[in-house]
Amino acid sequence: MPTNKKKTQVTASPERRRELLATAAEVFAAQGYNATTVRRIADEAGLLAGSLYYHFDSKESMLDEILSAFLDELWEGYDGVLAAGLGPRETIEALVTESFREIDRHRAAVAIYQKESRHLAVLPRFRYLTESQQKFEKAWLGTLERGVAAGAFRTDLDIRLTYRFVRDTVWVAASWYRPGGGHGPEEIARQYLSMVLDGIAVRT
Repeated sequence: MPTNKKKTQVTASPERRRELLATAAEVFAAQGYNATTVRRIADEAGLLAGSLYYHFDSKESMLDEILSAFLDELWEGYDGVLAAGLGPRETIEALVTESFREIDRHRAAVAIYQKESRHLAVLPRFRYLTESQQKFEKAWLGTLERGVAAGAFRTDLDIRLTYRFVRDTVWVAASWYRPGGGHGPEEIARQYLSMVLDGIAVRT
């Protein structure tokens, strides 16, 4: 197996690896990680099962690359938002917009993360999932708390419940969103933010 991995690093082009990872991500998202076999991924990619090992040493390695690439990009965007010095409402708006952009770019990875992260996080290779979740929670709760203190958000809000509502409302979109649809990520974010921040009832 180490020999195969070394050969992969020499022969597999970045483009081909991305294609194979995109295929694997769709299969993992649809079937679940445990139920997915290397053979199924290879079939979807038009390869013999053994040929996939010329590119990746295991199914676990493929999943690791899929999730870590998604989270690295997510945090690049989030860290930029959090460092921008925006007000609390503007920070929430920017975080939600960035989240929808990531769903647009990594829809299958988001779906996998939603379904699999809890049991994967106990595995040594995927401990970064817990660290990311803790960082994610700190960023959102901190912004909401800052907003309440500044008078931007209602003082009667249960901060943790609000965080969970906004988080779940946004990320569940990965179950139905398809890139290239009638609305882009920014427009969907705008609609979501209007409902979350301003409600849906007509004000009288």
